[in-house]
Amino acid sequence: MLKEERQAYIIKQLNLHNKVLSSDLSIELNVSEDTIRRDLNELADNGKLLKVYGGALSKSFHYTYEHQEIYAKEGKKTIAEKALSLINDGMTILTGGGTTLQELARIIPEGLQCTFFTISPIMAMELAERTNAEVILLGGQIKRQTNVCIGSQVINQLSELKVDLCLLGTNSLSVEEGVTDSDWEVVQIKKAMIRCSQKVAILSITEKLNSVQKMKVCGLNNIHYLITDSTSANPILQGFARVVKVL
Repeated sequence: MLKEERQAYIIKQLNLHNKVLSSDLSIELNVSEDTIRRDLNELADNGKLLKVYGGALSKSFHYTYEHQEIYAKEGKKTIAEKALSLINDGMTILTGGGTTLQELARIIPEGLQCTFFTISPIMAMELAERTNAEVILLGGQIKRQTNVCIGSQVINQLSELKVDLCLLGTNSLSVEEGVTDSDWEVVQIKKAMIRCSQKVAILSITEKLNSVQKMKVCGLNNIHYLITDSTSANPILQGFARVVKVL
């Protein structure tokens, strides 16, 4: 595989999953970790990613919404519009973070009477700026790689909540393995979010479906809605539709 092909693959994986590990890329691309490190260094020098120990992060982790180049932005807008149909006056909503949910925050009707809890400072600012809804940020340590609050303090706060609907982005989703992620601390927060929610909706661009990360959040049977940028006729959704409601 040519260097340009390797680097294009790396960027695509970052766009989809926000982070890559050198060891995983070495196996997937059948090259040495030294080769991967050189690729990552070159891409970092060109401003395409953020190099960290053992891998790299998407630049979107470190910039506010206005300064990001949003991957699959039109698809995420489609997902946001579908997700809005689940929100009604009087509901208590819990959200994660990420660019898809930020798209949703931007189209919440100003007069909507809801209470939003979120683990994302950026999401809290988007909602507070654009709606008259009550917005509560669950506080704790801010994880720099993901711009969400993590830790035991957040998990304790979540244990005291009972919400109508939880809206979560995902790193990976498959019929067999359910919701998976690559960050242990974020996995613990997502598990706590799911436990305190009556209904759970996963918001995901279609490209992330049928992919698997190393750490499990929950099985597909713990999810009530899957919201994607595809139409219901897309064959990739058939297996999911047997378990969850697909929008």
